[in-house]
Amino acid sequence: MRGCPKNETCLFGHPFLKVIKREYFILIIELFFILQRIFRMKDRIKCIFSLLLVASAMVLGCSSDDKPVTPEITLSDEVVVFAKGAAYKTVDISSNVDFTVASSQSWCTVTPQSGNSDSRVVKISVEANTTSDERSAVVTIAAGAYSKQINVSQALTEALILKQIQYSIPAGGGPLTVEYQTTGQAEITIGKSWITRNQTKTLSEKSETFNISANTAMVARTATIEFKLGNITETATIVQSRVDLAIPADQTGVESDAIALSKKMKIGWNLGNTLEAIGSETAWGNPKTTQALIDVVKAAGFDAVRIPCSWSTYLEDEVDYVINDEWLARVKEVVDYCVASDLYAIINIHWDGGWLENNPVYEKQAAINKKQKALWNQIAVCFRDYDEHVLFAGTNEVHASYGAPSAENLEVQMSFNQTFVDAVRETSGKNAYRNLIVQSYNTNIDLAYKHLVMPVDKVSKRLMAEVHYYDPWDFCGEEGATFKYLWGEPYKNMIGVSNWGQEDHLETEFNKMKIKFYDQGIPVILGEFGAMFRDDLPEAVKAIHKEARCYYLKTVTAKALEKGIIPFYWDNGGTGNNSFGLIDRNKRQVVHTDAVNALMEGAGKR
Repeated sequence: MRGCPKNETCLFGHPFLKVIKREYFILIIELFFILQRIFRMKDRIKCIFSLLLVASAMVLGCSSDDKPVTPEITLSDEVVVFAKGAAYKTVDISSNVDFTVASSQSWCTVTPQSGNSDSRVVKISVEANTTSDERSAVVTIAAGAYSKQINVSQALTEALILKQIQYSIPAGGGPLTVEYQTTGQAEITIGKSWITRNQTKTLSEKSETFNISANTAMVARTATIEFKLGNITETATIVQSRVDLAIPADQTGVESDAIALSKKMKIGWNLGNTLEAIGSETAWGNPKTTQALIDVVKAAGFDAVRIPCSWSTYLEDEVDYVINDEWLARVKEVVDYCVASDLYAIINIHWDGGWLENNPVYEKQAAINKKQKALWNQIAVCFRDYDEHVLFAGTNEVHASYGAPSAENLEVQMSFNQTFVDAVRETSGKNAYRNLIVQSYNTNIDLAYKHLVMPVDKVSKRLMAEVHYYDPWDFCGEEGATFKYLWGEPYKNMIGVSNWGQEDHLETEFNKMKIKFYDQGIPVILGEFGAMFRDDLPEAVKAIHKEARCYYLKTVTAKALEKGIIPFYWDNGGTGNNSFGLIDRNKRQVVHTDAVNALMEGAGKR
């Protein structure tokens, strides 16, 4: 027979039987035989004997060897704060024994006032505080001599307490939970864009979860999260450490050197007047870029996209030049559109308000290079896990004027290129091998041929040069009365043809790039070229203009590729009169099919 289970009553529930010792059993047997001799009542004695045997056996089963239970009580909250009004809150209780609950003050009541191991919730209720002071009570949960307390306070006003007011976050970011006590619904204000509130409901009403973006900057950064309830304000300060540049170099996915990579690109397209627009992506009239638009670019036959970018407009501060996380994320999103469509993507620092582009002078050289380094460190870290589909271009059309540059202008402009290369390389990872693009002064072909010296690089054969081509300008981009609408040998005797910049000029200019760069193992990116569509011409004239424009685009594209130059057509979005656009970005469809076909014929894709 097993011993009595814990918390069960022994035979007849009599407490005396719980303490009977084993030796009493012997005494009972002896007493039985004495009674049998005296009374000679065999049948009755047998019955008594049977009962005694059962009682003895059960007594023996009720062993005093069972160990007592150690009480355990766990509370979900040990501090509960109320405002002055009548209210209630609940506290979860976990216990392995029976317990009682009592309050030290009559204005604070609890229900239920007892519980057991199946109990889960105790309701604490307070009356409205009509006194002139704050007040407190203690709710005691007791199991024998063991107890735990809940400290209850009731203010005359709203109450708000943060459990922790300082948080240290690693550079990689991640989730952050802020715990607090409040008598109401706190209003939350986040100080910086790199912290976002997680709107998903949390398990506890007394905590908020936030997402901290990765810090790509070379400096630690600080932000605040403000909690406000009525006139009470509590502030949590978030300090995030700087990014770690010391990661191993990684050639995976970036095995192609500059020449090998250039052979994978035939014809590129510019996402012009969009991410480089000052103020916002749509500030210059183009809609927000979508995956659907990039898919149209891919379907048209382009295999690379140049993404002009503005950065200075989106700085968190002008001291450490920390780029807004939302902007980095947006540029990354557009790059991801390109990569998803198997397109190569070139990111640059474009005009950007002119802080760099218009100032190749000694007076501003040090300050500009400091900013150039800070921006490229951050951009490079943001994209350092991408494979060779992503390329960086350090600047755009740097120039002090459109006249001949001075020795000072050339020297300072080339220092911008060197700063760019050094800033990217020091971020390591795949950036230790990423192909980089540097620009000639004003991206001018003649000046590149005469003056461009490639920066010193830690890795060999990973640099490309960039120039632009809009010759002759009166055909390509002039909007005044002297514009021309025809180009090339088929139209040489017509009045709408420019008197310069024809096929012989094109041959000469592109051949300079072949000799100076491609033949030396340095591919050339023709970052921009194109010709406006003159839509306001008379219909008969416009027809021949369209033919001449297509002839120009086909010829420039073919000649560029022949000389080791990868051409990127300049599309600024507009598709009407005096515009370069080929694709209607709102409707996401090719408008000038003839021009696109001409580009693809020149690239050998038609």
